[in-house]
Amino acid sequence: MGTKGRILVTGATGYIGSHTTVELVNAGYEVIGIDNFSNSSPSMLEGMEKITGRKIPFIRTDCCDKAGMEEVFRKYPDIRASIHFAACKAVGESVREPVKYFRNNIVSLLNLLDLSMKGEGKGIVFSSSCTVYGEPDPENLPIKETAPVKPAVSPYGRTKQMNEEILMDCVRACPSLKVISLRYFNPIGAHPSALIGEMPNGEPQNLVPYITQTAAGLRKELRIWGNDYDTPDGTCIRDYIYVCDLAKAHVAAVGRLLDGRQENRFDIFNLGTGKGLSVLELVQNFIRATGADVPYRFAGRREGDIVKVWADPGKANSILGWKADTPIDEVLLSAWNWEKKVRGI
Repeated sequence: MGTKGRILVTGATGYIGSHTTVELVNAGYEVIGIDNFSNSSPSMLEGMEKITGRKIPFIRTDCCDKAGMEEVFRKYPDIRASIHFAACKAVGESVREPVKYFRNNIVSLLNLLDLSMKGEGKGIVFSSSCTVYGEPDPENLPIKETAPVKPAVSPYGRTKQMNEEILMDCVRACPSLKVISLRYFNPIGAHPSALIGEMPNGEPQNLVPYITQTAAGLRKELRIWGNDYDTPDGTCIRDYIYVCDLAKAHVAAVGRLLDGRQENRFDIFNLGTGKGLSVLELVQNFIRATGADVPYRFAGRREGDIVKVWADPGKANSILGWKADTPIDEVLLSAWNWEKKVRGI
């Protein structure tokens, strides 16, 4: 056993799950990973084990499969807390396929909660999103945790809002359950080893993998959805956070859950850099940082996209003792190094 106890990571071979698993193992936790590989690859597990030098216990199962989840908890009764990543996460796809999103994102959490609330109750760190804030009013930028949760602009965002409400109700019903909800802004980049990174199945739904695949020649051009927004260059503004910085926030959150320092049994932290970058600025930064060529064109707006959103990460900075401060060029270079490694460039 690791010195700090066992943590269950759902969606462990996914983009954020894999980087967080690495950070947990490096911090002295024993991890049990589960995934169904719906948007990841078994090769990520090999990368994680190479980075950590440790065999990582892993079970292939779907969090929506109650019997499969029961088997995980039966096999590992010493799970102290779970980090729940397993979810469908593409805004555009959720608009087209809402039932898929509601079924997967809600049933998976219900199964985890059902098992976590038995016995002593287990802590849960929940992978939430800044989409819960909807389209923020200008006076609420940068966004604090106290900003209103507004009507979601996509079924994906709605599932995150509903999941947080479910978690709050369960905390009220189960005195031994503690939850930390981490509302991410936009994770990008890859591990500096280039052994793990973002590897979406099929056409990427996120901006940076689309940029790197275009630079690698897999895609003819990058489409930027909308250049007529009310922003300085007409493209949407986001808070891009390095995935390794984000992963470290999960380690800090787990530590807070387990060491008794958490005062509120349901707590929320925004995870971002506190700086907004437009889509066009990010593309130009990538070209400058890597020297790669990225042909791009502007296309019409995409349904479900928020115009501008960036974090006030002050609460996470002070209470979790965590900060996202990796320079953006370094982050984009890590994404390019990962793409080149995967493609053998």
